[in-house]
Order: sequence, then C-alpha cells, then structure tokens
Amino acid sequence: MELAIREAKARLSALIAAARSGERGVITRHGQPAVELVRCDQRGGMDFKKLQEVRQRLGIAGEGEGWPEEFDDPVLSRRVLGL
Repeated sequence: MELAIREAKARLSALIAAARSGERGVITRHGQPAVELVRCDQRGGMDFKKLQEVRQRLGIAGEGEGWPEEFDDPVLSRRVLGL
C-alpha cells in the first residue's frame, strides 16, 4: 500500500491494519517514498535464554554475587545484553 501524506492521514486506520497483517505500507512525500510502516514484532519483556547465554559467555554465575564492579551500570547492561 502506497499513499501520499494527505491520503495517509485520512486512511491511517486502514494503513495500520494493513501493516499489522504484514503488508508493507509506504507514505510518500512529493511522489518519493518518505516513510515505511511495517508490523512491529517485538513483544518486549526479558529474553532469559539470551541472558543465560551472555552470562555463560562472560563467566558470570549465581544471582549477582561475584559480578565485576563495572557490571553494576545499567547502560553497560543494556549494551551487553542487547536490551
């Protein structure tokens, strides 16, 4: 589905429904593709399997005891765990 911005505003609900069903939605500006609307598959939450793999790779055991001091930084945790 490809719509100009003006038409996309008027048919936003249909555009969202199409994207949720897996159809690619493109919004154009002056005839050129500007934005692509696609279904968001990310469900959020914690990926415990990935967490366990990272912990094993880094040699971290237990529930936090024995962790290096630099691992107490939430920003580093997000980058390392990919959260």
